[in-house]
Amino acid sequence: MASRTLSSKKKAILCAKAAKDKKAEDIIILDVKNISSVADYFIICTAASGRQMKAIYENIDEAVSQEGEGFHHIEGLHDSRWMLMDCYDVVIHIFDEETRDYYSLERLWGDAPRVELIPKAARVRHVKAG
Repeated sequence: MASRTLSSKKKAILCAKAAKDKKAEDIIILDVKNISSVADYFIICTAASGRQMKAIYENIDEAVSQEGEGFHHIEGLHDSRWMLMDCYDVVIHIFDEETRDYYSLERLWGDAPRVELIPKAARVRHVKAG
């Protein structure tokens, strides 16, 4: 088991950003620590193809590895419509669109608070001059 250096929230945001870098769609971070014993955070995102799903997985794997973190378990790596990456306190779900709609995890875990990928305080606001 790799040594854990990131807080679970920072790890969740790191993974979500890594997914975003590979054009994952509809990325949601759910804070499930008070309603699940499985993990602290779930990340749910959609990939447009199997190739993109693999690219998202590889980018998340690289980002996590660079922080000295590792994965407990990975499922669906080959020819899958749903890939699950278990990073101990953060679980990442990468779906194709049809499978995501079918399982609707964000509805199933609807009581979980959502975490902003970019906190509101860090957003840049553009104002038109004029």
